[in-house]
Amino acid sequence: MGRLEGKVALITGAASGLGAACARRFAEEGARVAGFDLQEGPESDWARAQQLAPDAFLELGDVRDDARLAEVVEAVCQRWGRIDVLVSCAGVAGGGAVHQLSLEDWDFVLDVNLKGTFLACRNVLPRMLEQGSGSIVNVASVEGIEGFAGGSSYNASKGGVVLLTRNLAIDYARRGIRANVLCPGFIDTPMLRSVFALDVAAPIREEVREAHQLGRFGRPVEIANAALFLASDEASFVTGATLPVDGGYTAGHRFSTPKLMGLE
Repeated sequence: MGRLEGKVALITGAASGLGAACARRFAEEGARVAGFDLQEGPESDWARAQQLAPDAFLELGDVRDDARLAEVVEAVCQRWGRIDVLVSCAGVAGGGAVHQLSLEDWDFVLDVNLKGTFLACRNVLPRMLEQGSGSIVNVASVEGIEGFAGGSSYNASKGGVVLLTRNLAIDYARRGIRANVLCPGFIDTPMLRSVFALDVAAPIREEVREAHQLGRFGRPVEIANAALFLASDEASFVTGATLPVDGGYTAGHRFSTPKLMGLE
């Protein structure tokens, strides 16, 4: 307990899924937590975070809205005087074959996933520069470091987050600010369940699950635990890292070799 004691964390996408799981874990470890999301949502992890940290609060808004993000950063600093950690979890699914993808769909996915991450960092960085310290944890995806059929806009947006984060690490390391990026595998969240509820995606659900070497989808808390490490002082010499938390999804392919070797 207490790995983030006294630290102030701003988490985008905090009302559900990975963001809510991060909010809960951070609160369990003593952080003061401010969330930002489009709507409150029913996610129990955010409610649990508020129980653990009674002063936790959720601001509503869109990560594409630069002015609103500036207001939220100001509100956090007015209340607690600083922002030690930014976790950018807000994101949307999307994709399709490029020749079939509308400009509107492309812009929406890139604006939320990549531009939204950029804007969150852009608004928090001046505060961290004033402090001379800070930890940024951006959430990308395994689809940001390797291809996935039909991924197009989603893969492009998450790949952009990976390289944006590496540049943040280079630009701000000498000012005491660390920046790292998490690349989750397929995690059992409301967003993933909604994707597999689509007729076009439902048939490949088990195929995708089996592509993880651990043979299952991840749990939100497993991503939150990794984010907690990167946000904490335990990761004081970690910056510019791209960390897959993916149950072995990016390790390689199984085929039938383990069975031939008697490993199954």
